[in-house]
Amino acid sequence: MAFDVKTFTTRTITAAIFVAVLLSCILFHTLSFTILFLIISIWGLYEFYILTEWVGAKPYKWLGYLIALFVYISNLLSYHTLLSTSSLLAGIIVCVFLVFIRALFDTSEYSFKNISYTITGVMYAVVPFVLLNKIADVNITSQINYNPHYVLGIILLIWTNDVCAYLVGSFFGKHKLFERISPKKTWEGTVGAAILTIGASFLIAQWIDELELVHWIVIAMLVSVFGTVGDLVESMFKRQAGVKDSGKIMPGHGGILDRFDSLLFVSPFIYLYLTLFK
Repeated sequence: MAFDVKTFTTRTITAAIFVAVLLSCILFHTLSFTILFLIISIWGLYEFYILTEWVGAKPYKWLGYLIALFVYISNLLSYHTLLSTSSLLAGIIVCVFLVFIRALFDTSEYSFKNISYTITGVMYAVVPFVLLNKIADVNITSQINYNPHYVLGIILLIWTNDVCAYLVGSFFGKHKLFERISPKKTWEGTVGAAILTIGASFLIAQWIDELELVHWIVIAMLVSVFGTVGDLVESMFKRQAGVKDSGKIMPGHGGILDRFDSLLFVSPFIYLYLTLFK
């Protein structure tokens, strides 16, 4: 295949803008972090619902968006004790049942499928970013407890894992990892990336010393395993929908779900680990 200068230029410019916006919003202030990932959550949910329509579902989009906003904002309110944890849980349960009530007015033949995809979209595209807020200890009114370093470290490890999996797989890959879902992924690339990502955790531990090295090693292992799973799950969605990318918001790189598929799967497991063992 001939080298396409235009495509390369488009991808490079898009990647540069993406990295600049992402890092700036994470580092600048807790409010910019909150707003950025709220926008990413809602747009990711939009892309997820579009994918489900390609497989014949008709999710209740606007109800899904409202539930996503409730879950995201309620988490911030619970941080300030303006909303207790029990109230937050009760609110989420009510939101779920609202989806079932909405289905009563659904005249389509597959209302159960529509219920499932509406709720699954919020769980898949929104909840992981809510947990990312918790990892960063987001406080929308002050910078006192806000610590973006953990999130930066996680993102750097994800990028390391993705790049190394591609490079090692390109040079040494022979055995397919999950050919039915992602024909290009190999065991050699996956294992090699895991080793190099764990190696990168030693460097990150020197830079972000709020966490001990052992924690960064475990986080690197979680990134290697669940980042790869997240990539495979997103590939499965797109393959079943018959599309190449989840969206077109990032020219040359696809959509939000394409860029954050690993982070979506990694965030819940890292949050659980830090909650239990930090």
